[in-house]
Amino acid sequence: MRLVTYIRENNLEIGSIKEGNIIPFSQNSDIPNEMLLFLEGGEKVFHKAEQLCKESKEKIQLSEVTLLPPISRPPKILAIGLNYADHLEEVRAAGREMETPIVPMVFNKQSLSVAGPYDEVHDPKVSEMLDFEGELTFVIGKRCRHVPKEEAHKVIAGFAIANDLSVRDWQLRSPTFTMGKSFDTHCPFGPAIVTPEEISDPHKLDLITEVNGEKRQDSNTKHLIFNCFDLVEHLSTAFTLEPGDLVLTGTPGGVGVVEGKFLKEGDVIKITISELGYIENKVINEPKNTTKY
Repeated sequence: MRLVTYIRENNLEIGSIKEGNIIPFSQNSDIPNEMLLFLEGGEKVFHKAEQLCKESKEKIQLSEVTLLPPISRPPKILAIGLNYADHLEEVRAAGREMETPIVPMVFNKQSLSVAGPYDEVHDPKVSEMLDFEGELTFVIGKRCRHVPKEEAHKVIAGFAIANDLSVRDWQLRSPTFTMGKSFDTHCPFGPAIVTPEEISDPHKLDLITEVNGEKRQDSNTKHLIFNCFDLVEHLSTAFTLEPGDLVLTGTPGGVGVVEGKFLKEGDVIKITISELGYIENKVINEPKNTTKY
């Protein structure tokens, strides 16, 4: 299934994309109509949704809806730094001494950084160093702890695309990355949570990032230093993973900071991962109405 959250006629719904249309889960009252509750429902709910997708005659055209982030507020957003060899090399070439990680470099993005797959994203008022990072993301489907690598596939609900937008000066002036990684709108993801049976191999997917049509990143998830299953094992050693948690697996080489080419108003970032689709986000100046208290 390709699980999506969308708005249709001012109603928030979830469903699955099939052959270019959406199968709405609202047809079956036994299926929760909110993505976190759907994931928490486990295998029983998944089976009902799969059966509905096979039998349903009701279809909604994608043009009739607005796709939202598949999960509006993930319980946790966990991200991995320096997880592609080519990215590690470009960081070294830029003058930073970096050893190949022995264990994953983990940091958090705040849950309210989430944005939709085609939403506008903000160039912050306080920085001129906004950068992109195209990343394979996976979504946890089961509450779990101490998961061995060999069992890790059993707790992954599906895969998506994310842009780990980074405010580089805020990121690098502190030993922890949280502030520079967590500005509002700086985690657009989607367009869908693609369940594992829809993917040939999550570790053999092409990843391409374009800015205004110019290819900036061109890699494959086979180059991950720590793959998705390694990450589940490592993260679940320390704390419980929950349905709806996002794990951004890291970005390949080609990020803007290396060449000093930062994003600005009007830029369009498109990130494509084979078998998952693409997300595309336009940069706008942070609106004045973000001041709230």
